[in-house]
Amino acid sequence: MRKIDLDSLPHLVNCFGRGVGKQWDTFWSRLLSYWWGVSLGHGCHFLGLPCFRRHPRSSITIGDNCEFLSSHTSNLIGINRPCIMSTLAEGAVIEIGANCGFSGTVIGCAARIVFGDNVMCGANTLITDTDWHTNDPRTGPDAPVFIGKNVWLGVNVGVLKGVTIGENTMVAAGSIVSQSLPPNVIAAGSPAKVIREIRLCQH
Repeated sequence: MRKIDLDSLPHLVNCFGRGVGKQWDTFWSRLLSYWWGVSLGHGCHFLGLPCFRRHPRSSITIGDNCEFLSSHTSNLIGINRPCIMSTLAEGAVIEIGANCGFSGTVIGCAARIVFGDNVMCGANTLITDTDWHTNDPRTGPDAPVFIGKNVWLGVNVGVLKGVTIGENTMVAAGSIVSQSLPPNVIAAGSPAKVIREIRLCQH
């Protein structure tokens, strides 16, 4: 047990408040998911309230044990918005695997966006399969996005339409993914390009 003194007290009070806040926010977030027709798995936790918007005749499915951080201080790297998850058209599908984590992440779907298990989305990431302004003749058709298992998107990463990111790939902070990436690589830049392979240990 940590000794309680003037050095440790602020940290302990913060931990207690965070735990209470997570329970409260999870309760209200589950009500929000029910109201918007979002299928929410078991063991999901929320700190801060997300924004769900599901278009009629579309679907949002979230796997077990996912975590959503939406308050400004819930991730000390800095979150500038809540998690926002929306379907924008009939037939749009968002599928999120188990054990995924989101910090101020925006997911905007007009066609199909699929996450594998164990995907980590750093603060203020954006994933979208559409150009949004579909009435503008300069935009193109919507195109699905697929993010493989164990992908890690760094802070402020943007993933654009028509992209597939292979399993275990890490995308560096501030990158824009506008073309597909293979599995087991580190990618960086705008547009994101492979900078090296990840060699996984075999046991």
